[in-house]
Amino acid sequence: MSMEPNSLFIPPTGFSSVLSLELFLCVFLFVSVFSFWLSPGGLAWALSKSRAQHPSKTAIPGPSGLPVLGLVFAFTGSLTHRVLAKLAETSKAKPLMAFSVGFTRFVISSHPDTAKELLNSSAFADRPIKESAYELLFHKAMGFAPFGEYWRNLRRISATHLFSPKRIASFGLFRENIGHKMVEEMKALMERAGEVEVRKVLHFGSLNNVMMSVFGRSYEFGEGCENDGEAHELEELVSEGYELLGIFNWSDHFPLLGLLDLQGVRKRCKKLVAKVNVFVGKIIEEHRVKRVAGADHESGDFVDVLLDLEENRLSDSDMIAVLWEMIFRGTDTVAILLEWILARLVLHPDIQAKAQSEIDTVVGTGNRSVSDSDLPNLPYLHAIVKETLRMHPPGPLLSWARLAIHDTHLGHHFIPAGTTAMVNMFAITHDEKIWSDPNEFKPERFIVNEDVPIMGSDLRLAPFGSGRRTCPGKAMGLATVELWLAQLLQSFKWVPCDDQSAGVDLSETLKLSLEMKHSLVCKAVTRVVI
Repeated sequence: MSMEPNSLFIPPTGFSSVLSLELFLCVFLFVSVFSFWLSPGGLAWALSKSRAQHPSKTAIPGPSGLPVLGLVFAFTGSLTHRVLAKLAETSKAKPLMAFSVGFTRFVISSHPDTAKELLNSSAFADRPIKESAYELLFHKAMGFAPFGEYWRNLRRISATHLFSPKRIASFGLFRENIGHKMVEEMKALMERAGEVEVRKVLHFGSLNNVMMSVFGRSYEFGEGCENDGEAHELEELVSEGYELLGIFNWSDHFPLLGLLDLQGVRKRCKKLVAKVNVFVGKIIEEHRVKRVAGADHESGDFVDVLLDLEENRLSDSDMIAVLWEMIFRGTDTVAILLEWILARLVLHPDIQAKAQSEIDTVVGTGNRSVSDSDLPNLPYLHAIVKETLRMHPPGPLLSWARLAIHDTHLGHHFIPAGTTAMVNMFAITHDEKIWSDPNEFKPERFIVNEDVPIMGSDLRLAPFGSGRRTCPGKAMGLATVELWLAQLLQSFKWVPCDDQSAGVDLSETLKLSLEMKHSLVCKAVTRVVI
């Protein structure tokens, strides 16, 4: 029996039904995923809304981002704070913007009123714990420990023993000595090379400052010193930790990838923690041996303070985590801020000259060096520090992250438990509706106009955070920055290098902190005050 040629191309009725069903399912799946993707805030928010018992009456505005990925690529770059500020503006979502990174829900505020509500809410008492932060022991330290009795105990120890005004004052002379050593090191560099890469000197000075306050030991500037090996080892530990915490880890936002550790973050963290345990553990044991031998430790360091605790004493593993975090967080913050300040002063010689004139008036033109006691009489110097914190907030995003520990509301918006909430301090400090000429470096704004506080009560400028999770070492950090800045300005006139083509590059890169992308290299010309 012969078949018509066309019949070869006509599928049986059953086969046609299967094709239609598959096509329908594909279209349905595509439309479902596409509608999820188009939901304000992206996939993670769409999934949460389908489960929420009390969804928000008003959706939080925000970009959808890429399908499944969301705003991943905003976080893999080095200008995340600027990208999110621009998105909040274009989305008309400065008070609160929703977005997704993989399966992680985010909200971010670029307005001081909403930011204050967020940071002072008990609903956002926790920090989201990244895999690297957990592996590096920070879940046991003040910065990332879950809200509860253990965290409250750490805060009490911090406020009463570690960062009290009395303890900050007790290290004043040592801070002065480090400042003098930095001045001498910069003079030596000028003699050898005719220019100074300030980052290296500032970083080593900061490392010394933290090591003395935490461990009671200091290192000499320059290579070949007696404890050069230990100083180098510590710098490597801190540098590796900064890199690991600053990496965008895909495993944090795509759970299946966490099993694979494709970026090797977990492996590197475990290797680093083993070294940290040995390094810090050895110093703790040295302190114990000295105490048994009857050594005086009344004006001791942070290790002595923790060993002296009678109530709520920490275990050795907890003590290592707390001390490691202090070294880690305290080393680069001061150096980064001072580098930004000096870069601005090289670019603004008139502002630099005004600050130096203020120092000369207060201290005198003799041989006396500026000291802690002079700082309250240097308002213009203080204004320079504040203006630099406004222009270049050290932690514009990542250090602000909070975690909703239960369902809550921000304004009239519903926020499900488990949402990561952030404040874009960079966006706030560069908003022309809040600040006049926000892109101009003008320290006078804090003297001529209203003097905005920077300790967290006013969210127009709160570089150290606000609420329960504010930075506990902010007072010590500010005291250090202002003293060293005064010493460096009293000693040197800061000018560009002879190679004018190099100039001062203010390009940014957001790692764990907002750093200068290229190290500041300039000339430190010794001042002759008449």
